[in-house]
Amino acid sequence: MADMQALSEHIVGGLGDKLAGHGVTLGELTLEVNPGDIEAVLRYLRDDPDCAFTQLIDICGADYPNRPLRFDVVYHLLSMTKNVRVRVKLQAGEETQVPSVTGLFDVANWYEREAFDMYGILFSGHPDLRRLLTDYGFEGYPLRKDFPLTGHVEVRYCDDSKKVIQEPVSLVQEFRDFDFESPWEGAHAAGLVSENMLPGDEKAGAAESEEG
Repeated sequence: MADMQALSEHIVGGLGDKLAGHGVTLGELTLEVNPGDIEAVLRYLRDDPDCAFTQLIDICGADYPNRPLRFDVVYHLLSMTKNVRVRVKLQAGEETQVPSVTGLFDVANWYEREAFDMYGILFSGHPDLRRLLTDYGFEGYPLRKDFPLTGHVEVRYCDDSKKVIQEPVSLVQEFRDFDFESPWEGAHAAGLVSENMLPGDEKAGAAESEEG
């Protein structure tokens, strides 16, 4: 913890007002930045010899739809020489243009495309910002919390047209109300087994009756 605290103080001293916040929790250092400062912060963390965070492990998103800036964009970095990790995060809205960091880390290319595909997070300066995991013509962003569980369209093979087609989702079964009651409690309530019987005893009784 002492080493992490010293690293935190070193980074805060080097970045100054480019940090919106910072903290060490459970031995992990988290830095908060504004979108416009993400390139400068990551460049410092990569190039400063006392940091040497040369590996971008991933970029991921998180959705908080009740906030004005609904998305967290989170960067995880690893220093191979120091054997230390750091988390950098920023907040972005649906229209926020987060600067791409593909110029600092080549691997950011697909990470940013995935965040765009799943959340709709926009990255300015990205060389090829298009969907990565979903199909052509996909509607919406699957990891947003307001995205319907059924999706908007379903994909199937049409035997008539001999090709894969997309259709609006149609629920062929009406909503059913499940009480999630234990099957054994349900059997007792229905009078199928007595209160003194253990599950399975009714089968043994039936077998004895047949033998008799």
